[in-house]
Amino acid sequence: MFVGGMLAVQPAAAATPSAKDALQLKPVQADVDYEVVEPAAVAKCTVADLDYNDWSGWEVRSGDGTLLRRFADTNGDNKVDLWCYFKFGVEVYRDIDRDFNTKADQYRWLGTAGTRWGIDENEDGKIDSWKQISPEEVTAEVVSALADRDAARFARLLATGKDLESIGLGSETVRRLNSKATRAAKDFSDFAKRQKAVGRDAKWVQFAAATPGVVPSGTDGSSSDITVYENAVAMFEDATGNGQLLVGTIIRVNDAWRIVDLPSVGEGGDAVAQSSGNFFTPGGMAQSAASLDSGLGAQSQQLVTELEEIDRKLASTSNPKELAKLHEARAQLVSRLIKATDNPSERDAWTRQLVDTVSMATQSGVYPDGTKQLQAIARSLGDKNESLKAYAEYMMIGAEYALRQTPDADFAEVQKWYLETLTEFVDRYPRMPESAQAMLQLALSKEFEDKEKDALGYYKKVAAAFPGTDTAEKAEGAVRRLESVGQVIDLQGNSIDGKPFRLSQLRGRPVVLHYWATWCEPCKQDMKLLRALQARYQKAGLVLVGVNVDATSEMAKGFLKQNPLPWIQLFDDGGLESSDLAKTFGVQTLPTMMLIDDRGRVVRHNVRAAELESELDKLAK
Repeated sequence: MFVGGMLAVQPAAAATPSAKDALQLKPVQADVDYEVVEPAAVAKCTVADLDYNDWSGWEVRSGDGTLLRRFADTNGDNKVDLWCYFKFGVEVYRDIDRDFNTKADQYRWLGTAGTRWGIDENEDGKIDSWKQISPEEVTAEVVSALADRDAARFARLLATGKDLESIGLGSETVRRLNSKATRAAKDFSDFAKRQKAVGRDAKWVQFAAATPGVVPSGTDGSSSDITVYENAVAMFEDATGNGQLLVGTIIRVNDAWRIVDLPSVGEGGDAVAQSSGNFFTPGGMAQSAASLDSGLGAQSQQLVTELEEIDRKLASTSNPKELAKLHEARAQLVSRLIKATDNPSERDAWTRQLVDTVSMATQSGVYPDGTKQLQAIARSLGDKNESLKAYAEYMMIGAEYALRQTPDADFAEVQKWYLETLTEFVDRYPRMPESAQAMLQLALSKEFEDKEKDALGYYKKVAAAFPGTDTAEKAEGAVRRLESVGQVIDLQGNSIDGKPFRLSQLRGRPVVLHYWATWCEPCKQDMKLLRALQARYQKAGLVLVGVNVDATSEMAKGFLKQNPLPWIQLFDDGGLESSDLAKTFGVQTLPTMMLIDDRGRVVRHNVRAAELESELDKLAK
């Protein structure tokens, strides 16, 4: 029989389920290759009581006796907590209810299907993290994430700072790799939409890499041996043919493997050579890459070796003058690599890396001459590569903006320069993705100036010019928020512990939506006021709803464990950049609070903490 959507174990005296009923159950995860029985063959299938490992339940077999399914109660509570699926008589997958509440919270691929073991903390059917996954399966997941444009699927493959610390890496290496991984998570959505090599129907075919290497204990402050692959490649196929995707570095973290960066693709799906490994460049890299038709020449290989040495020095140096010299030398080396390659895709990839490297170093304050370098890069591109030139100029604007914000700077003048420069950039490159980001910044500045009509104009331009992108979704949400006063709105999602939520369920009570993150200090100050307001307006039925936009739920849970809040907290993967909760109302900055009356209408779409009390007084009358 079925209970709450699950097949429940019945007392021995009750009839066992029919084969038809038992075979209706499907794995929670969609990408499982298991034996599906044709309707005409179901009548020949049999169901028998389970006699295995002292479990109770049933097994389903085909007409020829091949095992198809196993549904087991492993703890004696008369409820199935293990759903096993077979192919050719071999178990290939199981859904597991580890806390015995009739909902699967773990998913395992077994036998000929691989080693993946996913954890679903909130039991919503989506994998939150990998307890076990091989490097081969990591590359397959990267291909699938790109094909589906699934940022959450990609993000759970990335190493976290906690992962890197747990395997004994040195503090500087943890900082460097965690920074890369954080940026990769942020940039994935735009990268996935921009790249053309991996189509929607792409399927992983094969993993290719040189032999994994061991970084010995003591290297750069590490306390344990670290096993890594460098320059790992995923081969895939789609309707257009075969392709290659450079996944890069894959690090072993206990029983799971993690990546630290965005993949790279080239023209026609050809793999793009990585600049150097994050730990070392394997001696066989040039030969391995050459066998994949994307090898480095002798000159380029020498430059890569020199680049690796500079990266090692950068990781172990803190002297500002020395850092500046190293960044200058690195920029010159990458410039030479750009000139040394004849492949346009590789040249563009090196150029983007050069822009990223110089920009990050400039903004961090360790490469004060970086803006000059970025200007030179932009000039060298000419007008033929408009996309890359726009990218370089946009990164240059951000770097110079960071440099201008010195302690004694006139912030108003700096802001004026920044907004004027962004406006000129948008006029030059109206259709480039960076212009969408620039217009979001311009719109946000207009919101701060209370010029909402101008802000709406920018948001609507982004939504119209860049349909289907994350920036367009943010812009559409911002339009929805700015035009919401007096309108009935709704918001739906899940609480941080996985329970479904819908704002419309709170009709009849005033609501304050509070967007926050653990890194936002003003948000934490607001929480103190919100506690007081909750107590004061309890009779008026005031409801507080927190919306956390941290990068991971663990960050929010850790904070809430130390600072419990007596109101519901919502969470969605993607953080402030790309979570559905943030995009619904185009929230770009924190704290953001919205006040909604008891009929579900927005009273204030961006109410400040100091204004809340007077607004609530009006609603309470």
